[in-house]
Amino acid sequence: MAGRINDDDVKAVRDAVPIDAVVSEYLQLRNAGGGNLKGLCPFHDEKSPSFQVSPSKGLYHCFGCQAGGDTLDFIMKIDHLSFSEAVERLAGQAGITLRYEEGGYTAGTSGRGERIRLVEAHKAAATFYVDQLDSPEAEIGRKFLAERGFDQAAAAHFSVGYSPAGWDHLTRFLRGKGFSDKELITSGLAQDSRSGKPIDRFRGRLMWPIRDITGEVVGFGARKLRDDDNGPKYLNTPETAIYKKSQVLYGIDLAKKEIAKTSRAVVVEGYTDVMACHMAGVTTAIATCGTAFGGDHIKILRRLLMDNATAEVIFTFDGDAAGQKAALRAFEDDQKFAAETSIAITPGGMDPCDLRLAQGDAAVASLVETRTPLFEFALRHIVSRHNLENPAGRAAALDEAAPVVAHIKNIAIQHESAVQLAGMLGIRDEAFVVKRVAQLARWARDRGGQPQQQGRGGGGRPSYDAGPAQPERPAGGPALNLRSPAHRTERELLKLALQRPSLVSPAFDAYGMDEFTAPPYAAVRQAILDAGGASLGTEDYLAKVREAAPNDTVRALVTELAVEAIHTKTVDEIYAGVQLVQVRLRAVDRRVHEIQGTMSRLGPQAPPEQLAAVQEELWVLQQYGRRLRNRGAEGL
Repeated sequence: MAGRINDDDVKAVRDAVPIDAVVSEYLQLRNAGGGNLKGLCPFHDEKSPSFQVSPSKGLYHCFGCQAGGDTLDFIMKIDHLSFSEAVERLAGQAGITLRYEEGGYTAGTSGRGERIRLVEAHKAAATFYVDQLDSPEAEIGRKFLAERGFDQAAAAHFSVGYSPAGWDHLTRFLRGKGFSDKELITSGLAQDSRSGKPIDRFRGRLMWPIRDITGEVVGFGARKLRDDDNGPKYLNTPETAIYKKSQVLYGIDLAKKEIAKTSRAVVVEGYTDVMACHMAGVTTAIATCGTAFGGDHIKILRRLLMDNATAEVIFTFDGDAAGQKAALRAFEDDQKFAAETSIAITPGGMDPCDLRLAQGDAAVASLVETRTPLFEFALRHIVSRHNLENPAGRAAALDEAAPVVAHIKNIAIQHESAVQLAGMLGIRDEAFVVKRVAQLARWARDRGGQPQQQGRGGGGRPSYDAGPAQPERPAGGPALNLRSPAHRTERELLKLALQRPSLVSPAFDAYGMDEFTAPPYAAVRQAILDAGGASLGTEDYLAKVREAAPNDTVRALVTELAVEAIHTKTVDEIYAGVQLVQVRLRAVDRRVHEIQGTMSRLGPQAPPEQLAAVQEELWVLQQYGRRLRNRGAEGL
């Protein structure tokens, strides 16, 4: 991995690319007087221009939404890039070779030099494949596209191409462009043959270029066209320095601006589905590339959706068993989004491409608009697995389904869904189900935690919860009370977990979010967990925690806790153990108090089985608390 970009090179990039030239690619600018330019702000809706650019200062500022900064800030914000990505992109446009502080820069070796060469090779390959689509040999590819409703303009829009069936057409072409055999192998565009000479990886196939979020080609997806092709139906670029299939989304370069503008993303399953959606006007469609939708894909979308409360992610799946399984897999990741998640089931097992062919563009647009909340889909699936003909089956279904409803943040929708659940279960007493859901939701809110699936029917399935504990207020705001002994201890423990993780590991990693009573601290605890835990012990541990933070507020608190002094002169295992015990002991005491309240409400007339279960939990917790008080960290 390349190191930090040289400061002089960063300055050279800023000076070399005029800010008005960069901004003009995104909006129309006109004279504002005093040497400034003005236009409509690209970051919020407005009717009169309040966005101004000062070419002499190299700065921009919007007097409406207060967005502002230099050229790099503009590129980072509008294209959702990191600082280094923005510098590298503008450096490429300006023809500036960047130097990196760790190990320097050597063309053609590791770091930015290798990346430049790999990206250039893929760019040249994409052009070659597009040109080949017009060849007589590619008639089979053009026919494939036509049969799926895509004309020449559609193919050009997505830069669809064709790889000739010979052994080394692309290899010879790229050699002529100055690329070495080693670079061709490293890029994944070629592979070693039995003779020891590189040959084309893709031969006789329809080619889709896979671009990263900046629009750079980093890989290809290749579709088999002939029966004598013994390879898989779809063949993708292997993992390389620039292509990680778990970190790319097909169509993201075309969809990103509309996703950010509308706060909506539509996730489909294939390249032709993305094309069909875009051709039908659903220009927020994207797809994974030969892998399941996962955590890294979620991170990409969250950068575009900006944790907007009104944001939505819509998954489209076939209505068959495999499609339902994929939908439930997506629901397991539901709470990693700040956005609402929905599902659109395609009719008759058709994917969006087939649907467009059969019923036209309007049917594809309608499919997305007739979506169902993903939690409702999961709810129906849970209920369908239980026998609702007897009281035991209905009770088991309620135990498993109620937490799903309790996690709905909108209280009005939560209430309506609870009534709907009662109807699904055939429970006439709707008020009983509504009360049960409200209790679970209140229990979660009170603890900054998540309603858990209970009792029967849960099996090994993941819990459907109320989502990550994210602070609604600024990190240092009223959610934190540093005069509270509990908050002080929780803060101290988190500082140890960030600054001296070896002192609190592995015990810290077993602590739940609900053991941190301040929501901001619970959010930091979640970020540590999402980064791999305090036991990770890697050099980039803090960087991973900051990256795992769900928003800038939590990220700022992580940074604050990582640099704030620990409140003792001797930071050792004894001190760390005291903080671990105090946080855990307070959590145990809170739970003991709750159970004692439950027993009071139950009274002596409670069913013996229920009373015995509560008493047993109380006894276990009291014994654990006694052990912690007597033995300290040894009792954890």
